[in-house]
Amino acid sequence: MKKWFVIYTRPQQELKVAEQLSSLGIKTYCPTLQVIKKYSDRNKKVYKPLISCYVMVYLKETERNIVFDCPGVVRYLFYLGKPAIIPSSEISLMQYHLNRVYNDIKISTSVVGQDYTITKGPFSGISGRVVETNNKKVKLQLESLGMSIILKKHAA
Repeated sequence: MKKWFVIYTRPQQELKVAEQLSSLGIKTYCPTLQVIKKYSDRNKKVYKPLISCYVMVYLKETERNIVFDCPGVVRYLFYLGKPAIIPSSEISLMQYHLNRVYNDIKISTSVVGQDYTITKGPFSGISGRVVETNNKKVKLQLESLGMSIILKKHAA
């Protein structure tokens, strides 16, 4: 039975590894975000991996060594001494949220130390604590994910 495994790649090789594995016939998923890079003479839209150095692969347990034929693959991610496996439902959920466009995640009031639950976007339903605020933005610490995100404040 096939499962979603996580492989660790060399830095900034995620998209190349995913493309090369796909050309080998392996189903891959590397969540990306489109960002605008500003150069002195132009702006360019580029895709950046959402999770650096990780690519998900859909394989049978017996086929796991095939990924090492691809340059850029370092190792599998392990959890409790076994290869980490991600449920298909979580992959589907991630794909669903990342394929939608969220440009307007806003927060209206905030006080440092206050708990806030995100209502829209890829992080909807996740709670965090306000750690920093100014006139335009709020920095939210998401302890469950081990990261911080910045939200725009909504003008009242």
